[in-house]
Amino acid sequence: MNPVLIAGPTASGKSDLALALAERIGGEIVSVDSMQVYRGLDVGTAKPTDAERRRVPHHLLDVVPLDDTYDAARFVADATAAISGIVERGRVPILCGGTGLYFNAWLNGLGSAPAPDPVLRSELESLSTEVLLDELARRDWETFDAIDLRNRRRIVRAVEVIRITGRPFSAQRASWPERAPTMAGRAFGIRRPAPMLVERIHRRVDRMFEAGLVEETRRLLELGLERNRVAMQAIGYRQVVEHLQGARGFRDTVELVKSRTRQFAKRQRTWFEGQMDLEWLEIPSEVDAATLGDSLARRLQGTPQ
Repeated sequence: MNPVLIAGPTASGKSDLALALAERIGGEIVSVDSMQVYRGLDVGTAKPTDAERRRVPHHLLDVVPLDDTYDAARFVADATAAISGIVERGRVPILCGGTGLYFNAWLNGLGSAPAPDPVLRSELESLSTEVLLDELARRDWETFDAIDLRNRRRIVRAVEVIRITGRPFSAQRASWPERAPTMAGRAFGIRRPAPMLVERIHRRVDRMFEAGLVEETRRLLELGLERNRVAMQAIGYRQVVEHLQGARGFRDTVELVKSRTRQFAKRQRTWFEGQMDLEWLEIPSEVDAATLGDSLARRLQGTPQ
């Protein structure tokens, strides 16, 4: 009943593999996705469909409304409870997603970073992104070099931790303990050739717009999407909001979402390769999820491939 981990960049096919594997080994899926926890963020996050949820139970989807916040600490608590319940039912937990921070927090703990300081946070949020990045570059080049320069929320948090502790943010993250050895042989990453992944990303983005991403975003704006800084970081929604506000046309918006998604996938792959001890499943050509699920199930059960 030990958990299985399936990680990888967006559009790599990890969700389809997790679904196929769960059906073959009696598993239930625990979503490791910082955006799928929000109710209403459906099309833009490629959230599992109702039909897929009927095939296999999913956990940590639609956990909070748009006016709430969710973080790694809540994920660890919720995932731990979900996994305990799955094991008690005699099933196999399959943790699947692309949010590296959540994987790391569940495997290694939350580290020693201090709690947010409301006064300092307010001060930092009043500063321009350029000023914050200048301070981050001066005090912690390693984090500056690795951080998403468009993710203001993470930039603010990194500078906040540095000011509170007087130590580089990267040094505190590096002090996290090593991954528990119990995941050996049960933690997998999906890796596809870059041209194939790009093609899959483009198809996914096209499907999202065809499925009503613009309409979904318009509806979410009425529910307060812009007031949730975390949810607004989800690729697709921010760009569509800007489109609805007249910043760019529809075709340019679609292309921008594709570009942002490609960049995000590259950062995910780099992070997983450098931060997690995964057994990489090299998929050189398009193979259906059922075949991959059969192969991985046999590997986990110790039978010949």
